[in-house]
Parts: sequence; structure tokens; C-alpha cells
Amino acid sequence: MLQPLFLKPVFKERIWGGTTLQKEFGYAIPSDQTGECWAISAHPNGPSVIENGDYAGMTLDRLWREQPELFGNSTEKVFPLLTKILDANKDLSVQVHPDDTYAMANENGELGKTECWYVIDCKEDAHIIFGHNAKTKEELRQQINEGKWNELLRKVSIKPGDFFYVPSGTIHALCEGTLVLETQQSSDTTYRVYDYNRRDAAGNLRELHLEKAIDVINVPHHDASIIPTVEKKENVAITTFVQSDFFSVYKWDVRGKATFSFPDQYLLLSVIKGEGNIVHKDQKYELKKGTHLIIPVGLGRFTIEGDCELVVSHP
Repeated sequence: MLQPLFLKPVFKERIWGGTTLQKEFGYAIPSDQTGECWAISAHPNGPSVIENGDYAGMTLDRLWREQPELFGNSTEKVFPLLTKILDANKDLSVQVHPDDTYAMANENGELGKTECWYVIDCKEDAHIIFGHNAKTKEELRQQINEGKWNELLRKVSIKPGDFFYVPSGTIHALCEGTLVLETQQSSDTTYRVYDYNRRDAAGNLRELHLEKAIDVINVPHHDASIIPTVEKKENVAITTFVQSDFFSVYKWDVRGKATFSFPDQYLLLSVIKGEGNIVHKDQKYELKKGTHLIIPVGLGRFTIEGDCELVVSHP
């Protein structure tokens, strides 16, 4: 029987991680330097496992290969998206991601990485690094080589509820005190530009990838034009953040009982606030903060009841 597919996340320790994933979501994290929850992932570096129903115990990448009808018989070779929650307890490195063409040629056929961030929470004076001020590649290279980071990098203040679209080629970094849900292409390719000269547990500086980074950074920087829209229906406010070539991302703010139907589209759902239930054909499934699930193609009508906020995406 078709039913919502709930997923068990994978956790990644990072030099910049902390304990917020445990405090906010009750996750059993591996250490007090846990930076990433790979919540809905079919990437070989950390595939999630289905927790319920006929496919319990199966990894999402295997499900994608063996049960393509659940995903509308997509022609894409790999599950295209990856949902993460990031705990930036300290500043992340300043980095950039390649597009599909560059990654295909230089990273063993890996996808490129366009991503976006929904700010779940952040400290009062939080900011991110988003874009740069160089006008030409020559100026970019010179400022990187001379370490003129304050001149080169753009800082943007943030607050909870903000949304940022981060196309490949955008220089960026999450900064200290930020909790973000990230929707991205299913890729693990990152080019590190600057890491504050900090050392890892073994006392080593982390590797930089300056030549590849300079190759792919968009010059000059352009902010993507993102204007969220809100549509109010019965007991739900649906915010559309972005509809791009790579993914569409929404927020559903449910207050009561709301019914949905997506006959031809699978959906990735992450509960970021509150609690409730998802009801399908008299079956009731618990939703709470930190729950992640996939609505497969063909599920038909389902209802969400309760008081909760979800970030929803599809390719």
C-alpha cells in the first residue's frame, strides 16, 4: 500500500558544528561538533534509510533505482535533491560550488550544486557571507591572493524566516549562530576559498581549492531575484520561495486541518516547527519538529492536521 515514506537522517561531524540539532530537534547526534543533518538524502556519502512500511530498512538511493514509479518514473540518473539542516555553531569556510557542466568534467560526473537556505533560527546579530565586490576575475584573483577578505566579501544581516537562493558560482558562507534548512542539488562538491586559517583536530590547515574556485565564481556577483509570494487556503498559508530549474521550495504553515493532492509530483517534507499528523486513507502518522518524509507519486489526497510549519520541495 502506498504511504508517506519517513526517513532516518544521517549526521555529519564538522569543525564548525555544535549541539543545536539535539537541543532543537531531539536528534541523537554523534558528538558536540555535529554540523549537518542529512535529512532526505540519496547521496552515496550519506543515504537516508526508509523507516516505515513495505520499504523499511531500504536506503533512498536503492528505492530510487528499484521503485521508480514512486518518483514518477523520472529519467534522472540519481535522486536529484538533498535536504539538510545545518548547525553553524562557528563560521563555515567561505566557499563556492560548481555548476553541472564544470562538476561533470572535473568531479567524476558529480552534479553541480545550486542550493538555498531557509533560516530556522539565528542569534540576534547574525549575518552570512553572500557574494563579493570584485568587478573582474583579475580583481577577484588579486584580492584572494592578497587576503583582502574584508574588501572582497559581502556580509548580509539575517533573521529567522529569511530565505536565500544560492546558485552555483555564488561565493557564500553561513556564519556563527545560524540554524538553516538547506535544499540543494544532490552533490557534495565544495571549493573552499578561505577558512580563517583555523586548524583541524590534528593541527592541520584545511585544504583550499583556489584555482577551481576562481574558475567557477560568478563575476561580477548578482543577487538572484527572489520575491516570495503567499497564498492562503483553508487552514494553510503556502509561501512560494523559489521555482527554479533545479527545485521548487515552499513553506506550508498549517493551522488546523488542510488537504493536499499532488497526483504527478513527489514531494520532500520537513517539519521545522510545531506538531500534528498526516492522514491518508484513515491511516494517521505523527508529525513533529524534525520529522522528514517523502510523499510518493500516486499517493493521492492527504491531510495535515495540527499546528506546524513544513519546508516542502520538489525537483
